[in-house]
Amino acid sequence: MTPFLTALAIGTLVSLAQAVPSGSTAIPAAPGPEHIEVVELPLPPVAEKTPGACTSEINPSGTGCINRAVGEFQAGDFTPDGNHVIVNVEFVGAPAGIASIYDGEHAILVKANGKTFPNGDPWKCLTCGVPAQNAQGLYPEFDYPHVFRSGTKALWGHNIIECDAKLESEQCTSENTRIYPLYWPNRADGSGIGGTPRELRIHPDDVHIGFSSFTAQGGQLSFIGRLKFNPKPTTGDPLVPRYDIVNVNILVDPKGTGRYSSSGSKLQIHADAIAVAELRGFSGAGDEVLYIAPSVEANNMDVFATHLQTGITRRLTNHPEYVDPIAFSADNQWIIIMDTRGSNRLMWSGGMRGIPPLADLVTAGALAAARNNRKRRFFQPILLDRHGDRGSYFGQRVNPNESQAGSIGDPNWNGRADPAFSPDGTKIVYWQDLVVSPACGGSNPLPCPVSTAQGRREYRLLLAKLKSRSPKKPAPVFKVSDQIPWATPYNPGDAYPKPHALKAGDYTLDGKVSGSAEVSLAVDDTGRIINVVANYTNYSDYKEYIVNGSENITNTFHPDNSWINDIHWYSDLVGTGAEEATKKTTKNGFHLQIEITVNDFQADGKLITTIDGISYEPPANGT
Repeated sequence: MTPFLTALAIGTLVSLAQAVPSGSTAIPAAPGPEHIEVVELPLPPVAEKTPGACTSEINPSGTGCINRAVGEFQAGDFTPDGNHVIVNVEFVGAPAGIASIYDGEHAILVKANGKTFPNGDPWKCLTCGVPAQNAQGLYPEFDYPHVFRSGTKALWGHNIIECDAKLESEQCTSENTRIYPLYWPNRADGSGIGGTPRELRIHPDDVHIGFSSFTAQGGQLSFIGRLKFNPKPTTGDPLVPRYDIVNVNILVDPKGTGRYSSSGSKLQIHADAIAVAELRGFSGAGDEVLYIAPSVEANNMDVFATHLQTGITRRLTNHPEYVDPIAFSADNQWIIIMDTRGSNRLMWSGGMRGIPPLADLVTAGALAAARNNRKRRFFQPILLDRHGDRGSYFGQRVNPNESQAGSIGDPNWNGRADPAFSPDGTKIVYWQDLVVSPACGGSNPLPCPVSTAQGRREYRLLLAKLKSRSPKKPAPVFKVSDQIPWATPYNPGDAYPKPHALKAGDYTLDGKVSGSAEVSLAVDDTGRIINVVANYTNYSDYKEYIVNGSENITNTFHPDNSWINDIHWYSDLVGTGAEEATKKTTKNGFHLQIEITVNDFQADGKLITTIDGISYEPPANGT
């Protein structure tokens, strides 16, 4: 392990934007910065993908070599002892024509304490060499590996690894390891291949599982269900021993309003509504579900938490930049997120505070895509206490803010999903990948950097040591009801609930403090909103911010590819109060075309946000 510079508090971020007050006197003062040391964890050596490239010179132990390209690499979390981290790797370079257990995607454990396994390697393959009869019908998705708190199981994409002993122990061998596929029945008779869950997360009780799934209409819903082992299924595909997902809840409140509602000509925005867009996990105690939700402030995407019993909802982040990956500490007191804050990637769209999220009715997908440059993320790991952003507190950046090539803070290395705390809360594991073509080089003005990782590997596994902390015990695990009180029960074959939809027309949105906005909405033949016009007069939802001016935004969705967004944006907004701000398009407007699954930013004109004299502009095309 190689130590790097200590990470510092992100004081530079505090001045970028003022946070919206929480309004709660129960929330404590923000914590101060703490001493963090970041080290790189070892991985198997790199080899070329050609057969036989993984030679004894590269790996004398004969325990495999991994791909140079990031491919399907993904880091997970810790074993219960806090000394091992689970990751998904792609083994390459095995000899041609000779069966090798070190070939293709596999789950491995990596030592996080500087020690080695009995064979001398700092890693152990969990899935290599598992007999075929112990791994039938596996689903070919191996993302988001996660160790169960029992320590004898791990989620491996849409499969569960199960051993007769602790995964890291010598007693856990390939012969007594089994791998079972997951099956989510979605037909009343139990037939078929089942539903397609994504972004799966295990609840701290080791029994329930959360996930999201795309709908046929191009939307997405989130779900929580119970894992039930089915040794001899008689319906569904595959007919092999498997874990079924049963007692499923759709995370939609059938009595709720959603983020937006209307009553006659009055438009309402409900900041405390349960509005789950994509599930991201659970709190450390498992009492709350974590998710991305429709914005509360314009173009400002955040993570929320909703209590699984009461439905009480908290906004955990409010920084104008984009957040997505999140994990709680097991003691339920801390959060680690991956966020673009500090990069200014989206300050041009979300930096002006206090604007209601009307623009998001047509821009949310496009701006979510704009957070990336193709496969490049701009994430950095940010440490927050359990209460999240508030006042001038936007957390502490875990890795140093530095520019030296190959350093932990090198901006060409970007964070990926998901980070995780050790069970005792004293360490954080996360991973980064390096910007590569076409996000750099060629016509892109950013030169492609040369990797300084072993074998010029394009990804690396990092461990942050929270040096001033003492170990903490996990919080008692919340008992989840098979029927979540505020959710919608789902039985296989049920139709999904229809999303809350606003109709075309003219509305008035009253500010919660003062003023109003006159709003006009237009829809296409499917009822999808394609145009928003808003005129603000002394509009204020928070006493610190007053908004005046107008916006007119259209999204011309591509007829053959709904992932392509053509945004035509005209903005002339002025903010006063805690900050002097403007949000203005250039003379002929701002015109952005972006495909959500490709993330190639191409725009004409600019949308410029200026806050207290500092201006933020969109990225250059292709960057």
